[in-house]
Amino acid sequence: MSNPDWWRGATFYQIYPRSFQDTDADGIGDFRGITQRLDHVAGLGVDAIWISPFNKSPMKDFGYDVSDYRDVDPMFGTLDEFDTLIARAHELGLKVTMDMVMAHCSDQHPWFLESRTSRENAKADWFVWAEAQEDGSAPTNWLSVFGGPSWEWDSIRRQYYMHNFLTSQPQLNYHNPDVQEAMLGEIRFWLDRGIDGFRFDACNYHFHDTELRNNPPATRGSGSSFIEASNPYSFQQHDYDKSRPENLDFLKRVRALLDEYDDRTSVGEVGDEQRSYDTVAAYTRGSERLHMAYTFDLLADQFSATFIRETVEKIEDKVSEGWVCHSFSNHDVTRHVTRWAQEGDDPERLAKFCISLLTCLRGTICLYQGEELGLPEAEIAYEDLTDPYGIRFWPGFKGRDGCRTPMVWEADKRFGGFSETNAAKPWLPVPDAHLPLAVDRQGEGSVLDHYRAAIALRQDDAALVKGDISFLDDLPEDVLGFTRTHDGATRTCLFNFAREERTVASHGTPTDMPTATAQLAVETDGKTVLPPLGFAII
Repeated sequence: MSNPDWWRGATFYQIYPRSFQDTDADGIGDFRGITQRLDHVAGLGVDAIWISPFNKSPMKDFGYDVSDYRDVDPMFGTLDEFDTLIARAHELGLKVTMDMVMAHCSDQHPWFLESRTSRENAKADWFVWAEAQEDGSAPTNWLSVFGGPSWEWDSIRRQYYMHNFLTSQPQLNYHNPDVQEAMLGEIRFWLDRGIDGFRFDACNYHFHDTELRNNPPATRGSGSSFIEASNPYSFQQHDYDKSRPENLDFLKRVRALLDEYDDRTSVGEVGDEQRSYDTVAAYTRGSERLHMAYTFDLLADQFSATFIRETVEKIEDKVSEGWVCHSFSNHDVTRHVTRWAQEGDDPERLAKFCISLLTCLRGTICLYQGEELGLPEAEIAYEDLTDPYGIRFWPGFKGRDGCRTPMVWEADKRFGGFSETNAAKPWLPVPDAHLPLAVDRQGEGSVLDHYRAAIALRQDDAALVKGDISFLDDLPEDVLGFTRTHDGATRTCLFNFAREERTVASHGTPTDMPTATAQLAVETDGKTVLPPLGFAII
């Protein structure tokens, strides 16, 4: 039966295809590997997978620089193998969503190769071109997320072209209706192939200010926490190079296209610094724009009862007419069991605490491959770095390679079972510290076991999937408490962020979760006793 709202409150699992499973011994994961391991994903109890970019690409930014939107990169396999992946996922009851990178493409895409040949060709205005200033400098002060100006001189057209990321990722000009039509056609190609939805990368970067006005300086400290210390990008208030109002009409066109198909969904990545809540609200309001969006707020370094409450309350206030997707880790940030650990923490205890919290929050949730094993961030030597972002800002910012290392499936096998024993060296090292956490070592009471239990608890409880959220006051320091209420049923959720015991007034009998017995609250004498990093779902 059709279920157009299946995504609301669903659990997604992000697969980074280069690092999931290699079946052809080249050291890079592939479609056959994903298909082979889908039973593991389905066994978690999730609703859908999101596969990071796999379109044909020169891989300067690992697939986020697309050279052909209607083909897959040969390193991952073939279109037929991707069709097999979709079919197997659907057999297992999993929806399949894919990364769609629309704001920019590769400088090797035929569109750009034609655009740069002259100022008069058919695609001359498909990208953002501008004249140099009189002194030869860039047209504006706009900065690239990956460092330096967001303008690159082209010796053929003798103009600058805009790029928000690498110089090899030219910005498409969405003020040109032909570009919008072309990209909608690329989306339709994958909808016709059976894809269930899209994660739209950098979806607030589609439009730029046609007057090319300079960005004003930002208030220091307002930038995204995981880059502001090493990247001057956050020194600007990005009024004119992204999040332009024209994008709303384009997102309506995207939604109208998705609505031509049954049960499709969309989630937008919104990186908008201090305006993120307003942008997410605008992008997801009503039923004519994106289904949902996520920000980087819970991917930050801060981790406390106060931070979680303030963040969620702001989202609930600002995005009251829309929907959000929460995640604690992804392919762009330090893994959360490393990012949020304090000295002396037990990583397994922290991992169980975090997934228990995530599954209780209101919204859709997304897990990142390997977090269900409690994988910590990998330490990558400079000579093994592949991420251009990290290479540019080393050592102040070490890049994203540490969260992208291969999955570990079998502890005793070379490369942790990611590749065959006689395979080429994986594209990133498999850390020795990850091997004891491999899937085949995750027995009863393990992090993996608890992930399954926490997801099952959420999936079986309408209050946790669909319910409203309301925070509790008058709780001890470091204790977060809230209720989830739906159709007359209420769950009370208590989380002790402290590394010591906390006691609160009784709210009832906690749910028994044998996968985390040492962290479960105990009811005694009308009080709830929460162990360090303990929790109660009542």
